[in-house]
Amino acid sequence: MSAFQGIWVPVVTPFHDGAIDFVGLRRLVSHLLEKHVAGIMVCTTTGEAASLSRHEQLAVLDAVLQLVPAHRVVMGLAGNNQLELLQFQSEVLKRPVAGLLVPAPSYIRPSQAGLESFFHTVADASSVPVILYDIPYRTGATFEQATLLNIVAHERIVAVKDCGGNLSNTLALLASGNVDVLCGEDIQVFNALCLGASGAIAASAHVQTEQFVTMYQQVRDNQLAEARATFFRLLPLIETMFMEPNPAPVKAALALDGLISTELRAPMQPASQAVMARWQALLQR
Repeated sequence: MSAFQGIWVPVVTPFHDGAIDFVGLRRLVSHLLEKHVAGIMVCTTTGEAASLSRHEQLAVLDAVLQLVPAHRVVMGLAGNNQLELLQFQSEVLKRPVAGLLVPAPSYIRPSQAGLESFFHTVADASSVPVILYDIPYRTGATFEQATLLNIVAHERIVAVKDCGGNLSNTLALLASGNVDVLCGEDIQVFNALCLGASGAIAASAHVQTEQFVTMYQQVRDNQLAEARATFFRLLPLIETMFMEPNPAPVKAALALDGLISTELRAPMQPASQAVMARWQALLQR
């Protein structure tokens, strides 16, 4: 069993007039810690890492590490230039982090052998555990089951963020005993936990965070009826979170709570008035 259990939040990156809002970031991270999340994931999809320079990504990581114990911080590590990615990895690893969240290289669609080589190369170069991020609808890379099982047999690859949409692969990972599974599709969190997932990396858990933590604890303690009821209370929130491209709805909800602004980096756009109205109705209940 790895250290990656429970509810982890892939924290958004707040902006103000185009620059990173470090005051808002610290306020948000402190708020999440008060809600007893297992940890914080930095510079992920939800954190708009693709819109941040490498320098900015390190600055966000450093800001989070000032507030969060290192064993509760995971850094996203994404890119399709392997040499540049490995150089950036070495910079990240100068910081004390609990692990790296690594997706397949996007756009180039490597072969199955290429995927295996890529993840083993990153893992070999890492001094901390690696979480494989399986998200084919963003990367364009789909893992065959045999490839996935070969990759996670690496001693440093300890968990998978499962957004693959392939139940057969999920079950094979759970049955293998080689790796922990962290659900990455928020609407599947209850199902995944009941199947044996060790936790979730949930963008939705920015809001009503304590309810996500409660649901995880209820499943862990075999209180399945209670966990199911908690999940169904959260379902309207989860559905609203993904009405429009992530993280626009997340930032809209957090703005209504006064934690950060709704600003995103282009070409991402702030949430529509329809989403804002939906949040106002939901969060006033």
